Formats: sequence, structure tokens, C-alpha cells
Amino acid sequence: MAMKPTLQLRVGTQLTMTPQLQQAIQLLQLSTLDLRQEIQQALESNPMLEMEEEFGETAVSDAAEDDWNQDIPDELAVDSDWSDTYQDMASGSRSDEGPDLERNAAGESLQDHLTWQLAMADLNERERIIAETLIDAVDADGYLAAPLDSLVDGLRAQGLEGLRAPEVEAVLMRLQQFEPTGVLARDLRECLLLQLGVLPDDTPLLPQARRLVRQFLEALAGDDRKLLKRRLRLDDDQLDSVIALIRTLDPRPGQAFDATGNDYVIPDLVARHSHEGWRIELNPEALPRLRIQPDYAALIRRADKSDDNTFMKQHLQEARWLIKSLSSRNDTLLKVGREIMTRQLDFLDHGEESMKPLILADIAQAVEMHESTISRVTTQKFIHTPRGVFELKYFFSSHVGGEGDAHSSTAIRARLKKLIGEEPPRKPLSDSKLVDLLAADGIKVARRTVAKYREAMGIPSSSERKRLA
Repeated sequence: MAMKPTLQLRVGTQLTMTPQLQQAIQLLQLSTLDLRQEIQQALESNPMLEMEEEFGETAVSDAAEDDWNQDIPDELAVDSDWSDTYQDMASGSRSDEGPDLERNAAGESLQDHLTWQLAMADLNERERIIAETLIDAVDADGYLAAPLDSLVDGLRAQGLEGLRAPEVEAVLMRLQQFEPTGVLARDLRECLLLQLGVLPDDTPLLPQARRLVRQFLEALAGDDRKLLKRRLRLDDDQLDSVIALIRTLDPRPGQAFDATGNDYVIPDLVARHSHEGWRIELNPEALPRLRIQPDYAALIRRADKSDDNTFMKQHLQEARWLIKSLSSRNDTLLKVGREIMTRQLDFLDHGEESMKPLILADIAQAVEMHESTISRVTTQKFIHTPRGVFELKYFFSSHVGGEGDAHSSTAIRARLKKLIGEEPPRKPLSDSKLVDLLAADGIKVARRTVAKYREAMGIPSSSERKRLA
């Protein structure tokens, strides 16, 4: 039977990544310290911006309200998945020292960041063991430092029967979707291809950039422009654009993390308790407040196309977009923070032993945002509570146990630490005894899980604790 060609009309929606929306998403993922620097640069470069003492934007004269302001929406759609918003990592401005969009103010290591994402991933026990081994093999630049074959041999020695390289490689491909993009690559070519792979399909000259990285990286390193133009069928301007695109990528994605970094942080949110219960609010001291400079705005004249007037109009528009982006960032941060703490009220009342299991998907579904947006909002964003200052992602932990009796891994660790801290020094509790004590509290976990958590907290085995007593 012959197939007849047909024409179908499909209606859909797609997020358009305008420069203004890129800016809003970039601001969303910056830490408070980095955002302060960004705001200071804007104040120095834009005469239409100035500091104000109170929240809100000072009204400007009617002369400043013109057609150029009508394209700013009431709300910015900062929620999107990574395929929409890779510009927030790849197309931002970069210095010769490398990107700093993901600088970790709390000094978190790359392994810590990957392990946290692993806890949120949907993997079975066998896949998780493989993933932990792969993460342990990541070097400071973010690359897989050990050959895959040697990792396979090591995993077989740990008791993973029938393990083959394709199974390990399948887990590796899943981990390569973690942040920062390009991590766990086996070489520079794979690292760059991973980053190019998440760019929007309509990125100019993207196929040529992918082919250059895949086949002609050595020619690029040798600056063999003649060969590159001939093989990629590009003219000089197009080749310059392809090379510029590749230079926006990060060849060392792991260097954004520093395990010995500065521990000084500024909380973005504050949890306060009153007679009405717990309230989660923005920290008014966290960020400078901006407003439009009213005197300069009043100088703008309608229908005046002189260079000076056009200059002021452009800066007024940029100032309004920045203020709107900051407002959108605060609204999103507060919305997500309140949802997280609503689910972790027992922690505020009773401590980490009362922490509930929580994963990114739980919050994403509740606030109707993508999981990647929740990841951006909770990384490097801190909340001040009566129990201390915590990064928002601290309140996420994987489920341990079956349906109906699941417990937070954080709560189990806290309970283990308390039990071991109260044990008789000369008769420490074995892992099996700890399993029984946890079971008496309604927490059913395997002895291997107890040993894993104990080792992760740096607590020696019962025999070693007895020897040290």
C-alpha cells in the first residue's frame, strides 16, 4: 500500500531564550556574594541605576514611560530545563581565569556536589555502587581519572558479579548529565561535546562546532585555519564564530569547586518563629536594593532619536530588566524556600533526627517547576534558622526504606550519631546492634547501610572504638 504525503499542523510552546531571560536565569543561580558583585558592576556601568534604602522601585516621570518599556512582562519565566537554559553556563561572559558562575561559597568539593545529585537520582543498588566508584575517580578538573577497564576490574573485586564495561558506561552516561555540564568526561573532546550537546538546536553553526570538536580538535589547537575552513566548508567569519562558540565552553568544569574555599556565607532567607508559627522571609540585608535614578529618567524625551537620548533609553531599559530579574529571583527563591521548609517543619522544631525524606522532584511538582530550576535555586542559597545557617539543598535527602515506612538518610545518620555518642565507651555498639536499635525506633535498614553511613561520618568500627576507649 503506497503512503501518501500529508500535511499536519502542530501547536506547541517553546521558551525563547532572549538575552533578558538569560540574565534572569543567570541571576537565579548566582550565590549572594556573586550576585552582589554583579549588582556592583551594574551600578558602575549604568547611570540609570542607584541604591535605595527600602524595597521597591521608585516611580519615574511619565516621560520615562514610553514604548521601549512595554515589552517587559509582569513575570519572568525563569523556570526551564537544562536544554532550554544552557546559556546560563555556556554563553555568559568569561574571563581568562575561567567561569565563576558556580563558585561554591561554602567550599563544597566536586565529589560532594556529585554525591548530593546522586542521592536524588533514581538508581538501583547495583547502579549506585557503580556510580559511587565513578564519582570517587573524578579528578580536580572534573574528568574521569581512571580508565574504565580498571574501574570494571575494581568493581568485580568488590563482588559485582557478571559486571561488564557496557553496564559501567551506561551509568557513566547518566552521571554525565549531572552539574556542572561536562563533568565525568574521559577526555577534552568528550567534555566539550557534552557541553555542546545541551545547547539549543537552533544555536548558529552548532553542527559545525560539534564536528570540529569531534574530528578536528588537533587542527584547532594547531591553528590550522586553512584545513578547518576546507573540511567544515566555512568562510573566515563563520569559522571565527564557531571558534568563539567553542571558547565559551569550560575545559575544566570541576575547577569551579574548591574544598578549601571560604566558609563565609550570607543567608538569603530567614526562618522566624512567632505565636502564629514559622515564617520564612527574605533576608533584607542580603542584597543591595536598586531603583531607577529619577533625575536621569526625567531627562528622557519622547520621540527624540538623538544619540544622547537613545543612550539613556537603552540604559533605562537595561536597568528595568535588571530590577525585574532581581525581583523574579527573589520571588522564585522565596517560593521554593517556603515549600521546602513547610515540608521540614519537624527539623525546625526537633532537629535533624526529624528530617523528612525529600527529593528535587517533590518540590518541583509542588511549585510546578523543572527539577533543574529547583537545583539552581537550592545550590549556594542559604537559610538562617535558630538551629544554624544551612544551604537549602541540605534539606534534601534520599528515601531509605519501603513505601509507608521511608525515612530520611539525614535523619538516620543523626540517629546513628546519637546512639554511638551515648554508647558505653568500653562496650561500643556493633553495626548489627545499631540495626536492632534503629528497628526498635521503626527504622528498618540493612547492616551494610549502617556501616556505610557510619564510615561516611568518619566513625570507626566498634572494635576500633573499643581500642580507642
